[in-house]
Amino acid sequence: MLAVPGALLCADLWLGASGVQVVRTRTAGLILLGVLALGNMIGLVLLIVALVTSGSEDIGGPQLLFTAAAIWIANVIVFGVVYWEIDDGGPFKRANKQRKTPDFQFPQDENPELARPGWRPRIWDYMYVALTAGSAFSPTDAMPLTYRVKALLGTQSTFSLVLVVLVTARAVNVLGS
Repeated sequence: MLAVPGALLCADLWLGASGVQVVRTRTAGLILLGVLALGNMIGLVLLIVALVTSGSEDIGGPQLLFTAAAIWIANVIVFGVVYWEIDDGGPFKRANKQRKTPDFQFPQDENPELARPGWRPRIWDYMYVALTAGSAFSPTDAMPLTYRVKALLGTQSTFSLVLVVLVTARAVNVLGS
C-alpha cells in the first residue's frame, strides 16, 4: 500500500532536479506524503496492538527493534520531506525568491553572516529538523514560526515519543522475565 506513493515521491524527487516531474502538482505530492504518514501511523498502531495482545515469546527482541526502527526512520524521512515541501511555499518558490514568509527560522536566517553566500535551506536541513524532532522530541536547530509547522512538529515528536516509550517498556518487561 505504501510502496506506490513512496516510489512516486522518490522518482519525483530524483527526476525533479532535471526538470521532469512525476507528480504533476504540489497538492498531489502533499497527498502522497499524507498517505505515507498515515500508513506509518497505522504501522505504529499495529505495533501497539501487537505489544498489548502478544507475549514476549511471540515478539522477539530483534523483531521489535527492527520494526520500531523502520517506523521511526520512515517517520523522520516523511516529516523531513513534508517540512521541505511546505516551508515558504515549497522548494521551487524558495529557489526563485528571497525567503519572505518562512515556516522555519534557521540559524542562517537570523545570522546571515554565518551562512555561506547564497545559502537557502535544502532538503538536508529539513531532514535534520525532522531527525532532531524525532529524537529530542522538540526542535533544536530551526524554530517553528507558523501554527501548521508547530502542529506537524508536535505530531512527529509525539509519534516518536510513543514509539520510544513502548519499545522501552517492552524491553524492561523482557529484562524482568
